[in-house]
Amino acid sequence: MDIIYDLETYPNVFIISACVADAPITWAFEVSDWRDDCEEIRNWLMWMKESQCRMVGFNNLGFDYPILHLFTQRAKVTAKECYDKAQAIFQDETRFGHLVYPSDRYVEQIDLYKIHHFDNKARATGLKVLEFNMRLDNVSDLPFPPGTVLTQDQMRVLKEYNAHDVLATQAFYVKSLEKIAFREQLTREHDRDFMNASDVKIGKDIFQQELERAGVQCYEYSREGRRPRQTRRQAIRLADCIPSFVEFQHPEFRRVRDWLSTQVISETKGVFNDLTATVGGLHFVFGTGGIHASVENRYFESDDQHHIVDIDVTSLYPSIAIEQGYYPEHLGPTFVHVYRRLREQRVSYKKGTAQNAMLKLALNGVYGASGDQFSIFYDPLFTMKITIGGQMMIAMLVERLASIDGVQIIQCNTDGVSIWKRAHLDIDPVLTEWEALTRLHLERVMYQKMAIRDVNSYLAVDIDGKVKRIGAYEYDLDWNQNHSALVVPKVAEKVIVQGLPIRDTIMNWPDRMDFMGRVKVTRGHRLVGVVDGQDHTLENTQRYYVSKGGVQLVKVMPPLAKTPTKVRRVGVESGWTVCCCNDIRDAALPIDYEYYIKEVEKLCLSLM
Repeated sequence: MDIIYDLETYPNVFIISACVADAPITWAFEVSDWRDDCEEIRNWLMWMKESQCRMVGFNNLGFDYPILHLFTQRAKVTAKECYDKAQAIFQDETRFGHLVYPSDRYVEQIDLYKIHHFDNKARATGLKVLEFNMRLDNVSDLPFPPGTVLTQDQMRVLKEYNAHDVLATQAFYVKSLEKIAFREQLTREHDRDFMNASDVKIGKDIFQQELERAGVQCYEYSREGRRPRQTRRQAIRLADCIPSFVEFQHPEFRRVRDWLSTQVISETKGVFNDLTATVGGLHFVFGTGGIHASVENRYFESDDQHHIVDIDVTSLYPSIAIEQGYYPEHLGPTFVHVYRRLREQRVSYKKGTAQNAMLKLALNGVYGASGDQFSIFYDPLFTMKITIGGQMMIAMLVERLASIDGVQIIQCNTDGVSIWKRAHLDIDPVLTEWEALTRLHLERVMYQKMAIRDVNSYLAVDIDGKVKRIGAYEYDLDWNQNHSALVVPKVAEKVIVQGLPIRDTIMNWPDRMDFMGRVKVTRGHRLVGVVDGQDHTLENTQRYYVSKGGVQLVKVMPPLAKTPTKVRRVGVESGWTVCCCNDIRDAALPIDYEYYIKEVEKLCLSLM
């Protein structure tokens, strides 16, 4: 049985709200100036332990459970002790000092925050943002500042808020069931606890497990504990990262290769951001993250005379390592054999199976981990061999295709190219020659239509009607992304793909939640709504829509060092008024459709 829970701590109030994940059973506990549920909390924990329940929370491993664990250690715990524990957790920059190890946990824990990798700085996402993304009716924030000594009336409000957050966590739990089931299966099959592991960690752990089975030592052990074996380098010659078969006829690509061959670097991020080449009328940008080029503000449609073809390398980064025999130096050539075996195993499982998904994670996680200074895969030369080698190989593919009369390169990205070619032109001999040279495999997809705003934003429809959405046109988003104003990309797709009129489609759009935007300010900043020149403080995470009437939304930020007396004010949706509606019942003002029409026009009119 899974029990969803959340807790709140104030100097004189500690409360817990919980529910059974799939039944209408709830609990509420309190330790405060007015009530002491310590014994009830201990009995509840004991019942869950004996019943082999799992407690499910959001950041519960880092925050909630270390506080709750206090109740397993002594009979009486005060609200102040819970609050002090919370403050100690917040002040611990590493947060590791307060973690309770799995073997010491009284009740098994599942942390949705960990599973979705929100503990990664680039993916950091709070429950309030998830409530917005899940389109809950109420996304309001904590009603009282942390550290407030609460009255009984305030505590009753806090309990309502706490119960609401449990329902929000329960909703996110339901949306996470597939991920949880996947981890349950891996845990059974590998006899290793994957329940709170992110996808990235699962991939790295599976690969590490396979290396160790093959006899590769991944850690060094001493009295101080274990540390990952790694290859650290003072400098990297980029000439060592370019495969010997890389040759160019075009002087621009040849210039890029020759320049790279002379470079010696000590840092792998952002070391050559201005490296470019102009080939076939396109401006190619090279970087440590990949190669990119694209036409801009263009629309293409396949017909009897011309076809759009997208050509991608299958599993580019793993395939480069496997076929070129690249490996982190400290792991040796066995690394390549393990990599190849995992790739072969993945092909043997159907797409959609847990085994296929697990092996995909194992294959794709290694490249990123090779640049992680805490990983067993760390070797920056291995990283650069893959990324530099990959760019050179893709550039070779571009050069060969661009040299064919009747082929236009319309886009190039890290792992492939999109072309506009004469319908009956056979490009297979060129592709086959490139595949033989690089030992990589190319996948071809025919597109019906392709609308390209720029290299980062485009829309493509394949011959089966499946739509690929990138950048500004994307609306099927990850949970950590901003789900604001999804009516804009949704209507833009209708306009581009089906030819629907912008204004009528916007004004008759049926889902008002698609008009909602979200803004969030960080600690030390304020969000205000301005009415008649007066600031009205808003919650730090605010839902809104552009409306007729309402307030002007402004971020108020501390002064910069060079202007210490000048508070900074930055408008949100400048020039428009908005209706703030963290409680959806406050969404009473008319939508200003003109704003949304103009946003759709930005994605469509330049292409039509």
